[in-house]
Amino acid sequence: MNSKVFMVLRILLGLFVLVFGLNKFIEFLPQPEGMSADAMTYFGALVNSKTMVLVAIVEIVAGLALITNKFGALLTIILMSVSVNAVLFHAILDPGNIPGALVLLVLNIAVLIGYKDKYKALLS
Repeated sequence: MNSKVFMVLRILLGLFVLVFGLNKFIEFLPQPEGMSADAMTYFGALVNSKTMVLVAIVEIVAGLALITNKFGALLTIILMSVSVNAVLFHAILDPGNIPGALVLLVLNIAVLIGYKDKYKALLS
């Protein structure tokens, strides 16, 4: 992958997760509309169990790591669990709000591909 394209994708992913991670604490973005009752119940359980605090911390740390390019390869792998779970949540419980989760997953996969040389030792 071209280094400039990779840098742009890495920074985009970093900004994306940083903004959404900070939003979980500061709440400056509007709440998504049209969530089903099941989605609200499940999301409420995640909030009440403080799971979303952990997700927010992971997103903020990953965003900063990707923007500064420090430990980005590690945090991109960790962030993959957030990406996949976001897509699954929206695909099953809230399909109307899935575009953001799909963007997150696609950016995460693209950055993983950009870091593929860092993972060779892990996979050998």
